[in-house]
Amino acid sequence: AEHHNMTGNASSATAVLVGYIAGGTKHIRVGSGGVMLPNHAPLVIAEQFGTLESLYPGRIELGLGRAPGTDQMTARALRRDLLGSDDRFPQDVRELQYYFGPLQEGQSVKAIPGMNTNVPIWILGSSLYGAQLAAHFGLPYAFVMNIVAADTDEEARHLFTTLQQNVVRMRRNTRGQLPPPIADMNEFCEPHERAAAAQALQVSVVGSLDTVKKGMRHWLDATGADEIICTGQIFDHQARLKSFEIAAQAAQSL
Repeated sequence: AEHHNMTGNASSATAVLVGYIAGGTKHIRVGSGGVMLPNHAPLVIAEQFGTLESLYPGRIELGLGRAPGTDQMTARALRRDLLGSDDRFPQDVRELQYYFGPLQEGQSVKAIPGMNTNVPIWILGSSLYGAQLAAHFGLPYAFVMNIVAADTDEEARHLFTTLQQNVVRMRRNTRGQLPPPIADMNEFCEPHERAAAAQALQVSVVGSLDTVKKGMRHWLDATGADEIICTGQIFDHQARLKSFEIAAQAAQSL
């Protein structure tokens, strides 16, 4: 996912990371989750992901978002004159589809590579706007779920305090690198802050294999989703890898 000017995220060059992961694997599909389209000219994204699709045929997907992925000052540095505002998002999506499609009669600007690659496009969002736009264009829509898994529910809840702290800090505008988990969130924040974090993180599954399996089943039944995109901000890298392994086990048994 594209983020900028955030010390806790190293994903500003989204296409570069997609290429790195695709180059280190052989079979899995690799996609953005997502590119913040208002930050870029659609032609540039068409060329980047058209190149990736040409290098790794049938394995590249493009998720698009309309948020800046940063603060307003950094958004201005990215966009300069701010002509690429989110008000143009629907038109930019259509333009991108045009560049990925077959050559049209009289077409003077082409994405090379990119033209006729038909890279699959997803709309990613955290609001009704993205869902409505995806429905209007007949495109798939994705909404990310937080999954934090461990051997026990207690251990998973402890690891989850990293993400809870992160959300509180974002609302305080005191962002930074990912913090280690803590024993008691009540010592870190006020009750109203914890309640606000719980609201923001309600689409989350935290626990052991059985708990995660039940949680996945609940959200699949509630939404009718075809797939699950999951993320997990866990401080310790090995614990993060194990969380994804447990989540994969849970998904395979659904």
